[in-house]
Amino acid sequence: MNELIGRVFHFEKTIFPASSELFGKLTSEGQEPKALMISCADSRIVPEQIMQAQPGDLFVCRNAGNIVPPYSTLNGGVTSTVEYAVAALGVRDIIVCGHSDCGAMKALSNPAGLETMPNVAAWLKHGAAAEHIVTTCHGELEGKERVRAISLENIIAQIAHLRTHPAVAAKIARGEMTLHGWFVDIHAGQVLGLDGDTGQFEPLRENAPLPVALHARTRIATEYAEAAE
Repeated sequence: MNELIGRVFHFEKTIFPASSELFGKLTSEGQEPKALMISCADSRIVPEQIMQAQPGDLFVCRNAGNIVPPYSTLNGGVTSTVEYAVAALGVRDIIVCGHSDCGAMKALSNPAGLETMPNVAAWLKHGAAAEHIVTTCHGELEGKERVRAISLENIIAQIAHLRTHPAVAAKIARGEMTLHGWFVDIHAGQVLGLDGDTGQFEPLRENAPLPVALHARTRIATEYAEAAE
């Protein structure tokens, strides 16, 4: 803890003075983050470091397993964060970011030991679809390969949950929201992105189009319904 406190002093004496203009602007003008990032609470994954973000760039929500519960009348921290980011801050991009060697996904793969952590067990039920898909469709996978597959499927499942949130659903319908699914391989130092058209996770490359889970497109289903009438 003393080491961490020493870093606080370094921030006060060095980092803050060097960025005083930026912090002053953020104080006077408020925040306009470019994206909401929902990532795992794992200490090895630092969203701001991965994105090389400055203060004010990212609105971040971290929890065990980068979970997004489906929308309901029961209030929760993730639901409130999503609603505020979209409705109040006007965020137009949301990233659900999982990672390799995830403890939450290991627990989904093998729940032995969760008996002493009932709240964790209940929370991870929001990822049950990911585990069920891998078990039923890829039953041959074991160990690390199984955990990795669950981690990838969990990102897809949480994006589906995200779309049930009214603030997000409305922006999607207006063509004002883009959704991203990212997977950070902390062993390879690589970030994979979900391509919603192919269903595949592809490496993010500087000279290639960004894989996007759901592109911002205006919904036209209502127009078709009116034409049919």
